[in-house]
Amino acid sequence: MYDLSGKFNTFYNNHVVLKRKQKSDLHEKKDLNIERLKEGLQAHNEENGTDYKLAEEPVVQGSVTMHTVTQNDTNDYDIDVAVVFEKDGIPEGTIAAKRVVEQALLKKCTGFKEPPKAHTNCVRIVYNDGYHIDFAVYRRFKQYENDDEYTYEHCGSEWRERDPRKITKWFVEQNRDEHNFKLREVVRLLKMFCKSRDFWTMPGGLIQSVLADEKCQSEYSRIDERFYYTIKEIRDRLGIYQGVFNPTDSTKSLTYTQKDMTRVNNLYTRLESYIKKLDVLFENKCTKEDAISAWCEFFNHTYWEEQKEELRKSSELNKAFSEVAATIPYQVFNETEEFIEHLFAVDIKYELKLDCEIVREEQKIGVLENYLIEGKRLEPGLSLCFKAVTNVPEPYQVYWKTKNRGSVAVNRNEIRGQIFEGYYPDKLFHIEGTKFSGDHYVECYVVKNNICVARGRINVPIA
Repeated sequence: MYDLSGKFNTFYNNHVVLKRKQKSDLHEKKDLNIERLKEGLQAHNEENGTDYKLAEEPVVQGSVTMHTVTQNDTNDYDIDVAVVFEKDGIPEGTIAAKRVVEQALLKKCTGFKEPPKAHTNCVRIVYNDGYHIDFAVYRRFKQYENDDEYTYEHCGSEWRERDPRKITKWFVEQNRDEHNFKLREVVRLLKMFCKSRDFWTMPGGLIQSVLADEKCQSEYSRIDERFYYTIKEIRDRLGIYQGVFNPTDSTKSLTYTQKDMTRVNNLYTRLESYIKKLDVLFENKCTKEDAISAWCEFFNHTYWEEQKEELRKSSELNKAFSEVAATIPYQVFNETEEFIEHLFAVDIKYELKLDCEIVREEQKIGVLENYLIEGKRLEPGLSLCFKAVTNVPEPYQVYWKTKNRGSVAVNRNEIRGQIFEGYYPDKLFHIEGTKFSGDHYVECYVVKNNICVARGRINVPIA
């Protein structure tokens, strides 16, 4: 297969992955409207003598929380947020339950493209610039008094049992454990193909993610090969069977309507057609121009058009320079960070403070808090002894997270960020070393009865 991985990496990083500012916009809008909901519920309660309140911090769902949102020139981004109430703290009727959220948002959300409105599966806010936020309403309860875990039900046309974190947990685990952090990459690229023509009607992100997980060819080292062989396997799979099932409950179909089946069949027919256009990549006489043209026709994106034009216009000298530049590897790193909100309900009720002693050659030389106050940075080669101090009553579990930030972390492919349980016997104690420069941080979480009830963070600036 013609090696166009350099161009492909540039396309992926510059035109597929959501930019930092776009991510920030999404999360700012999410946070702002969660606050509006909380304030609206309070105002509703004061006016009507009710006591509606969220049972836990809202849970972001879907492509935003799985980090598979892609760039979109129309800004048609959607944010799915699960808002959870106690079962006896929200009306029994599904229409009435969504009406509570709708009325609360109406009190605080003004000047929008359209007012907040309850739909079958959510209450939606639409921004003028194309963003929309879907608040999915849930209720939780314990089937038996001594249960450690809650049962969750989603408010649609009726209450249906559904865990708002389950899909995200599945995706994170598959991406990490089964596909060496390459699943997210394949899903993003597949989404770019599926939205490459405005008139196409294609399956939603969850169905695309399930199919990509089933057939992800993560063993290939090159990004263009990984993607090509994955979509080829998806095409072949859909040629045999087009049903798709919930990955966390195989008894539930994701293609239970004719509309769903039509969209999946559309994906199959378009993959069948457009993969054939990539056959040139396997011909011995395939040129760089042929390869760029093939991917241009596949993705229908301006980036590939620009590459074609650049190749046509460049002089022989510029061509030679371009070929040399293309051999410079584009830095690709594994997106390993995990988030406590994806693993547990979050309801902060207790305190947690992180202390840290700085040790050089087995001798304490200071405490991190003083370094932070004085604006000093740590040198490499030190040991950091973290101690969590909390007032959460036992029993509980403790989890830790170390996140490396900065260009060195990216270049070394060591951003880390995985969440892991505290080690026995002292789960409130953790040791790290200072390896390389960056504005890193360590977080600690206390989980009681499967709810994160305390969390703390301390910054770790290394020179």
